[in-house]
Amino acid sequence: MVTKKKTKFFKSLRFRILVILLILGIVPSAIVTQLMISNYEKQAIEVKVSEVSTQCAILCNQIIKENYLNDSSSQSVNSKLELLSNVYGGRMVIVDRDLKVVADTYHVDEGRTLISPKVVKCFKNGEVTNYRRYGQMLEMAVPVKSADVPQIQGAMLVNISISDIMATVGEQEQMAMLLTGIIVALSVLLAYGLSTILVKPLASVTKSIEDLTDGYQKDEISVPDYTETELITDAFNKMLARMKVLDESRSEFVSNVSHELKTPMTSMKVLADSLVGQEGVPEELYQEFMRDITAEIDRENRIITDLLTLVKMDKKSADLQISHMDINQLLEDILKRLRPIADKRNIDLILDSFRPVEADVDELKFTSAISNLVENAIKYNVDDGWVRVSLDADHKFFYVTVADSGMGIPEDSIDRIFERFYRVDKSHSREIGGTGLGLAITRSTIAMHHGVIKVFSREGEGTTFSVRVPLSYIP
Repeated sequence: MVTKKKTKFFKSLRFRILVILLILGIVPSAIVTQLMISNYEKQAIEVKVSEVSTQCAILCNQIIKENYLNDSSSQSVNSKLELLSNVYGGRMVIVDRDLKVVADTYHVDEGRTLISPKVVKCFKNGEVTNYRRYGQMLEMAVPVKSADVPQIQGAMLVNISISDIMATVGEQEQMAMLLTGIIVALSVLLAYGLSTILVKPLASVTKSIEDLTDGYQKDEISVPDYTETELITDAFNKMLARMKVLDESRSEFVSNVSHELKTPMTSMKVLADSLVGQEGVPEELYQEFMRDITAEIDRENRIITDLLTLVKMDKKSADLQISHMDINQLLEDILKRLRPIADKRNIDLILDSFRPVEADVDELKFTSAISNLVENAIKYNVDDGWVRVSLDADHKFFYVTVADSGMGIPEDSIDRIFERFYRVDKSHSREIGGTGLGLAITRSTIAMHHGVIKVFSREGEGTTFSVRVPLSYIP
């Protein structure tokens, strides 16, 4: 449980705000303080180098003036060397052109030959400076030359301590760490307070949503503190409205299913009771009642079959058996099978094929879907009317339209005709027959083929269903 709470905290917006503010507080302050310390260190070294260079230049002039490179007995030069060595806490060595040590404040290498890369470089390029931070030493090689002679006559090798500078740098680094700690503490407090303020509206959204878990309420939630929370609540309210519609649709569907299943059962019970309650029923009447009972059983069976078909489609358990079909021939077969029904009312069935079309479809399901459309066009048509089926295609889709000269669909019912059990004219629909599930099944079938079905209708002027399906089926 503790681990789960920790995981939720680390994934929370509050923790992320805390991390962001810490980064925004620590990183800039660390960069700024480091730049300041580096800048101070650089300037302090430059000042030290300039100071030592000035002193060395004065001493070099004195060395040339008193010919110290040839006679190192000059007390004034030796005193100055010792003084500078003591002042700067380091070592000073003077060599001539032959790299022979003329003077050494440590009195170690006097009279020896000193082969140092810095001295050699000094004879070639002039003054050389090297700064060793971790050794806290500043190494310099200063040329000894006369203004009258262009050739360098000797070199002065200086090693001085910069511990005072590094001590100051260390103090500044400690101050920087203390300052960073203060910034971290302030950042944590600021982050906690700011995250509380920022997360509060989200908590309000969460609470409002939790208040709805016991059932749908009529009131919508509203948290307009931020644009983001307003967008979230708007999206939630739209979802809530959609769920209410779905809930109402489900209730209506259950009611319609109960009614549709109950009606044939009631009819059968009435007919059966009539037979049971009469003695010596004539054979003709008995057969008539039995035919009526059989018709009601068939109607009940059609309703149950259509319901099972819809359930399979909703659960996507009805896998399509896709095959490459000649759509022209498929439509001709559909119209040939339905033409006897149309002939009873003298309705013309017309097929317009604008081009040969082959596509990937489930023959059984697609045939059922188009048959539903054509059969409805015949049922809800006028006597001596017409039904026109058209087939066309482009490089990607094929198009099937089913148009009729029937009674049309009222404008307020067009958006609902694909709902289960919905009927535009319930009394007329009962006379015609059907389960009220045909268009729902048709739309589901077309959707399973990744297609689209649309309807265009005007009351009293007929109806046109337009179907668009991809030529190639991609699972």
